[in-house]
This record gives sequence, structure tokens and C-alpha cells, in this order.
Amino acid sequence: MINTMKMIQRLLLLAVVACCLPWAVQGQEEDPVLFTVEDKPVHESEFVYIYSKTNGKNATFSRKSLEEYLDLYVKFKLKVQKAKEMQLDTIPQLKQELEGYRRQLADSYLIDKEVTEKLIREAYEHAQQDVDISHILFSVPENASDEEEKAVYEKALAAKKRLEEGADFAALAKELSDDKSAERNEGHIGFVTALFPNGFYQLEKAAYEAKVGTLTGPLRTDAGYHLLMVHSRRPARGELEAAHILLRTEEGEDDAKVKARIDSIYQALKGGADFEQLARELSEDGRSAGKGGKIGFFGINTYASDFENAAFGLEEDGDFSEPVKTRAGWHIIQRISRRDIQPYNIEKGRLENEIKKDNRFEQAKAAMVERIKKDAGLKEYPEVLESFKQSLTDTFLTFRWRVPEEKPEDLLFEFGADYPVTLGDFYDFLDRSSRKRIRMGRNKDLAEAADELYLDFLNETAMRYEEKQLEKKYPDFRALMREYEEGILLFEATKMLVWDKASQDTVGLEKFYEIAKGQYRWGPRAETSIYRVSTDLRDQMDEVRAFLSTHSPQEVMEKYNTGEVPLVRHEMKKLEKNLYPEFKNMEWEEGALSQSEENPRARTFRIIKIEKILEPTYKTMEEARGYIVADYQDYLEDKWVEGLREEYEVEINDKVFESLIKE
Repeated sequence: MINTMKMIQRLLLLAVVACCLPWAVQGQEEDPVLFTVEDKPVHESEFVYIYSKTNGKNATFSRKSLEEYLDLYVKFKLKVQKAKEMQLDTIPQLKQELEGYRRQLADSYLIDKEVTEKLIREAYEHAQQDVDISHILFSVPENASDEEEKAVYEKALAAKKRLEEGADFAALAKELSDDKSAERNEGHIGFVTALFPNGFYQLEKAAYEAKVGTLTGPLRTDAGYHLLMVHSRRPARGELEAAHILLRTEEGEDDAKVKARIDSIYQALKGGADFEQLARELSEDGRSAGKGGKIGFFGINTYASDFENAAFGLEEDGDFSEPVKTRAGWHIIQRISRRDIQPYNIEKGRLENEIKKDNRFEQAKAAMVERIKKDAGLKEYPEVLESFKQSLTDTFLTFRWRVPEEKPEDLLFEFGADYPVTLGDFYDFLDRSSRKRIRMGRNKDLAEAADELYLDFLNETAMRYEEKQLEKKYPDFRALMREYEEGILLFEATKMLVWDKASQDTVGLEKFYEIAKGQYRWGPRAETSIYRVSTDLRDQMDEVRAFLSTHSPQEVMEKYNTGEVPLVRHEMKKLEKNLYPEFKNMEWEEGALSQSEENPRARTFRIIKIEKILEPTYKTMEEARGYIVADYQDYLEDKWVEGLREEYEVEINDKVFESLIKE
């Protein structure tokens, strides 16, 4: 029981991490005290948060549900008060456990709050619109030197100056852009929507943030530098599910004949012909014709613009377009359904998956670290790092390098006035990072390796520093940590005063059983024979059943088990009537037989025979031990809470409670 309860408690605590439901603690004057336990206040916001999270959709804020939950929460706080009075919060093992939970939560919490959530919100806002853009690309070679990068940047600046002086964007795109499509589209990409391809986050941000009609850039992406022009924005088209009928126009073919055929199909559709049937019979798109012309869902820029505009121009499901010409031929398009951008809570999961695969995620994390350094007033001592680098030998980038036994206390850097980091701390980091340090020996010299490892250490420490500020900055994190701490304390106190006592207090358990044993009675029971009859006797089953009903198990065995392989197996069991469905379809009397239930895998029939109806009786303590221990735990817990109510003063603010009631 104790192990089970401990597992449940741990799972509940981990579930808190998964929930991470945000809540806001208001100012003291706006967040009144709902009740106190020994003058320890519990504010309205805390109670509302816990009530809402626990009850979910059933959090109606009715008087009855609030009264019931308030009683539960007062009991909870009474137990926590007792645990603190027992000084369980000072036990090193429990403090270590709490710190472990904190590390697990903080590691992901800061990234989720500062990076993931903001990027998802931004992406969702971007996805509400399609944006019409043109660009000129100045590509930067992979692994370009600083000089090469600078040269490309200056080339982009020069082009921007020409545009600002009146040069034509389209002409300049054809002249200068390294985007090969510029020869055809003059730099005009057309309408696009978020998310842009991986590596083009800066271009996406500018496309959604720049004023329409203004020139922006140079913007750096993985491809190089861009000059961007935003022409317009419109509500996002979302996705369309469609079907089409295609008549292809081959080079040299008389387009007028194809047009005449597609017009005749269009007239047939207007006359009531079935679109799916005509697509199967006449469409020349081999991939979709067999599916009645269905091409599934698609968004913008999937097909040619004429096809897209015609498809998204259809107003109702089932509508079909007039013939539309593309390079592939002539189409008639039918709208099947349309899927707009879904609410945030639905789109969030999809966007999160995409964002975490995009390098914008790493860029945002890096920007967050730089912000932490700035806000925390990072102060570095480069002379200490330089002295360290000068002391390095060739063994530093090998497995032979060792951390000195006496670690130096020289100050390497510090955040604010109360977070110093020493050279000795850096040595500890280097020891933990031995794999990366040794790999660096393949392509870096000592100074480069030391600088890179120092930056890794500085960034890691910045994160650890910020995580220590979480309770101050985020009330919801503070609430989660309070839940962890109080949950651990409650578990330990209950374990000591209830669970352990219930299982170990033999005398108390026996007394409780004697008082309450009337609760532990057997239901209607019978002494039964359970026969498993081989399917080899299938054709003789009526004869077998007749013999079973009137003979003893010994006589049955003697009759049917004469060969090497027994045809009938038998066991005796006491069975409760209410627990076995076989009893529902048979008389409750001695000699009655159940139906023959076949088990194909075992190649047997199972038959239950009632040998004797047993008199109602109490369960012995051993027979009911699990139930008795559980009930004794409940009894001890009730007595414990009664004692706590007498020991500690609880005051409830009725006015605040009444203000919570909504029905």
C-alpha cells in the first residue's frame, strides 16, 4: 500500500510539471486572504488556481462545489502545517528531492517561457495573414570568410542605395539577384505565409513587421543578404480541399480544340452531371483521376497562381470553377471543403513541433542568454581567463589532462553582486565537458578551444543564474514550487502518521477489525468444482455434462482419465456468486452446472459445478487484510484531521468566499 501511494504521489507531482497552468498573483490589496491556518494566509488566487486546475471543466464555482473543495483544501493546509511543525522541511533527503524537482522544472520552464511560448505566439500571429513580397538575394558562400561576407553585405547596401535613389526594383532584381527565379519573376515571390523555410526567420519577421511599400534590409538569412519589399497583406487563405478535371495541352497541340472539350465538360456539369464520375472518365491527371479528381488539401503557393486563385475564389463546398488555363492545361476545379487557421489552442502543438525544428529556436535561445547577461550586469575578468590560457599545455585537448586538486578561487566573472563564479568553477565545467574538449583537439588550437569552452560555460552559468530568479519573476513558477514542496511534506507526514501506522500497528489493526468486521462479509458463495474438459470429447459433451452433474470429482477422473493424456482436469475453489458471470445463467443450487465455455487456445471446455452452497460468514482478518488496512488508514486520517482542527486555529473570510460563488 505504501509503495503504491508513494508512486501515485510522485506521478501527481510530475503531472504538475506537465500542466504548468499559468496563473497570476495579484497585488496584496487585490488578492484578499480567503482563510488562515495558525495565521498562515491562503490567498484567493491560490485557492482559485488549485480549484480550477483540480476540477477542470467541472469548476462551476457553485456554492456546493466551492464549499466541498474549501473543506478539502483546509484539511490539506492543516496537514502541511503539521508537517512543518514536525520540521520535515529540514530533512536533507527531502530538501534534496525538492531541489531535484526544481531542476527538472526549471530546465524546461525558462526555455518554454522565454523562447518557445513567445515564438509560438509570434508564429500564430504571422499565420493569420498572407504577405505579398519581392526580394533581391545576394548569396553568401558557405564557410565564407569575414572579408567575403563583408563584400556581399556592401554589395547589398549599394543596391539598396540605388533603389532609394529611384532605381526600378524589378529591373534591379533581374540584374543583381542570385535567386535564379528572378529572371522569370523579377524578384516577385508573391503571397507567402508563415512559417518561412528553416533559415529564413529574419526574412519572415521583416515580411510581417515592415510597413507595406517600404524597402527593408539587408537582412541576413542562411542564403545570404536580402533586400525586401512588402507589397500587401491579406487574411490568410488557409487550406482548401479540392478536386479537378484536367485536359492537358501538349506543345504544338491546337489549344482551341482542348478549350472546346473543357467547355463541353463545364456545360455538362452545369447541367447536373456528376463531377466525380466525369473526373474518373475524362480527366488526364493520372494521379487524381482514379480518385474522382481529388487532390486533397493544399495551401498557397502549392499550385500555379491562376489555379490557386480560382480554387480559393469558390465560395461554397461543392462549387466548381469555370475552365482555368495553366501551363499544364485546362482545369475545372471543385471545392470540397475549406480549413481556416484554427484557434490557438489547436494550432499550438503543430506550431511548437515546427518551431523546435527551425533554427529560429536556437537563435531565440542565444538572444535570451545575451539578454540575461545584460540584465544581470555581467562583469567579466578577462585577465583571469588569459592567465588560464597561458598556463595550458598540449595535454589540455587530450584525455591526459586533469583538473588540479586545489582549484583556484580567482574571480572569472560575476552576475550582479551576489553570484560570483571562480576559475575553480570553470575547471569543474571542463571536467564535465571532457568529450567536447578532446574532440576539439582535431581542428582547434589551445586558445580557440579555451575561448569556445569559456563561452559555453558562461552561457550555461547565465541560464543557471536566471533559473534562480524564477520564483521572483514568475508567480506561476512560484506556485508550482509551492505545490511540489507541500506535496512532498504532505506525503511524508501522511506516511509517518497514517500509512506506516496502519500497516505496522498490529494491535490497533486488530482492534479496528473487531469493531468494524461486520463490514467484511462474504457475499453468497459456493464450494465449486471447476472442470476443464478436452475438446477431444466435444461430440460426447452432453454425456460428459450429465455424468458431471451426478458424480463426484473422483468418479469423473476415474471414468475419463484412463489413458496417458488426461481428458478432464479438476480443481476445487470457493467462488463468490457476484464475481463470476457464469452464475448469472445457472441455478444457484447444489449440482448446478455452468455453460460449457470453450478456450480454443487451451483446447478445453470450462465447466463450473456447484458442490455446496456456503453459509454467509465474516471474512477473517487475513482474508480481508487489504480492505481492513485501507479502511484503517481512512480512519486514522479522519482522527488525525480532527486532532489538527483542535490543535490549529482556522479562520475563513466569509465575505471573500461569497464573492467566489457564480451560481
